[in-house]
Amino acid sequence: MKRTIIKIDEELCNGCGLCVDGCHEGALQMIDGKARMISDLYCDGLGACIGDCPVGAITLEEREAEPYDEIKVMERISPKGEKTIIAHLNHLIDHDQTEFVEQGINYIRDNKLDVDLSKLKNSKKQETMHQHNHPKDHQHGQGGGCPGSRAMTFDIPAAAATTAAVNGDQPSELRQWPVQLHLVNPQAPYFQNADVLMAADCVAFSMGNFHSKFLKGKGLAIACPKLDSGKDIYVEKLTAMIDQAKINTLTVMIMEVPCCTGLLQMAKMAVQNATRKVPVKAMIVSLKGEVISEEWV
Repeated sequence: MKRTIIKIDEELCNGCGLCVDGCHEGALQMIDGKARMISDLYCDGLGACIGDCPVGAITLEEREAEPYDEIKVMERISPKGEKTIIAHLNHLIDHDQTEFVEQGINYIRDNKLDVDLSKLKNSKKQETMHQHNHPKDHQHGQGGGCPGSRAMTFDIPAAAATTAAVNGDQPSELRQWPVQLHLVNPQAPYFQNADVLMAADCVAFSMGNFHSKFLKGKGLAIACPKLDSGKDIYVEKLTAMIDQAKINTLTVMIMEVPCCTGLLQMAKMAVQNATRKVPVKAMIVSLKGEVISEEWV
């Protein structure tokens, strides 16, 4: 499968080993004086090592790689003791990787490891910090990892929605970041067992009630079948959402213009490639923001 994973420029690498120390998952080792990836299985693709590299030798790329395996990581790092395990899980919490954190905690409990789970960070507090100017995020951006692709989940307090309604404002129903299909992680927590809306880029601009009527309660991915490149990656990501994130439904909203039908075709290809079956709804929107047709396909 294609996923985001680190890339090391061996010509730039000066062999300092700081990235190896910073990789709690054990994906990196020093070999022949250079930092090397020893297995795709151990790299979570979140780029913790990027900020540790003083020469900018580490970046993120999207390529064919084995799926990240949290259980394999826990098996590998368990002998290193509590500090390494806590550092690893806190790293996942920082990036809102809820499912992997739960897998790690279950591994600790199932194997009766001597780890004080009270030392784990508060995920909500960390989420708030990451939505502001977090120093480590800034380092990641400098190293080549894009802060704009960092997975975040948003809560929408009922009080805030009520206040917005009283003021005549339409509250946002967006519950995640990022949203562009090239940037999203198909295994992100907000896609797990979720109803997913895949919308053409123009849809939200044409519909005044897009948030309140169509986005509310759904995971979101946006794309343009005419202007975007790498459409094969889109099909692979949608397939991963179906098979690995186990999404409940997929709604595809496209504009009435002919080029937009490509997005629906990608969804159909993903369904054909997937091993699971998932209901797909196709919705066509007019240039004035009206729903022309709506049907399960």
